[in-house]
Parts: sequence; C-alpha cells; structure tokens
Amino acid sequence: MKTTRSSHLEMTDEVADSALNELFIEELKDIYWVEKHLTTALPKMAKATTTDELRTAIENHLSETENHVRRLEHVFDIIGERAVTKKCEAMVGLIKEGEEIVLETEKGSNTRDAGIISAGQKIEHYEIATYGTLKTMASVLGYNEAAEILNVTLQEERKADDMLTQIAENGINQAAKREKK
Repeated sequence: MKTTRSSHLEMTDEVADSALNELFIEELKDIYWVEKHLTTALPKMAKATTTDELRTAIENHLSETENHVRRLEHVFDIIGERAVTKKCEAMVGLIKEGEEIVLETEKGSNTRDAGIISAGQKIEHYEIATYGTLKTMASVLGYNEAAEILNVTLQEERKADDMLTQIAENGINQAAKREKK
C-alpha cells in the first residue's frame, strides 16, 4: 500500500515506518543545523585570515553554504518533512576549536592561516562524511531526487576541502614554517 507524503514523493509504508528513514531525517536535521550555523561562523573565519587567497576561498564557500541550506530545505520538502534543525554538538566543538586557533595564533601570521585551514578541513571532513552517508541512505530509501541533490553538495564539499589543501601546499604552510614562536 502506498501513501502520499508530499507532492514530490510516493512513499511506501515500509519506508515511512523504517528506522533508517527516521535516522535519515535526524541526520538531515543535524546537517541543516551545521550549514545554518556555518553561515555565521564562516564570515568570522574569513575576517581572521591573513592572506587574500584564503579569505576569498572562505567567502566563496560561504556562498556555497547558503546554497546548501536552500538545498537541504528542498530535500526536506521532497520527503514531506518540515525543515527543522537539531543542534550538532560535533560541529559546536569543531567551530570552537577553530575560534581557539585564531585566539592562540598571531594576527597577520601565516601560522594563523595554517590553523584556519586545519580547522576548516576538519569541518569539511565532517560535512563530507555526513553528505556521503545521507546520499547513500536517500538512495536506499528510494529518495532518488534527494540523493542527487545531496550528491551535488557532497561534491562541492570535496572541492572546498581540495581547495584548502591547495592553498596550504602552495605556500602558507611553508611560510608558516619560517615564522618564529
């Protein structure tokens, strides 16, 4: 027997009552909180940077993050759920760690930028893991459109991580190595 959950999706009772579906929704709420929170955290990170290259990369990713929020809202709509957040304690810790790095490094130093890159990549890795998991769950649950949307964001998060690696390897880490304590 099929039941309609939204105008976008026909869901079987089996999926609607699935523990995996419940987990999928909870994980969506978690990453939705993450993305919304990052829209306020990223400008602070960008402001703390030393190099224009890193600042620009973070600002560009802020624009992507705002799109991630909208995409997640669309995914909630597709599956017939209200878009609500669930505080992500892991991300609270990662953002706090990044703030501490900024406080503990010298303003205007490449070491600060190296630390911001480190904090940023930890955040990206969390997002990559989450979006990869969500994409797989969506596919298994038959949320094919949602899986495609989540995959687009997953690829953007991977590119952001690669960009941070390139910035670090193209000079910031070498310059930081030469700075004195």
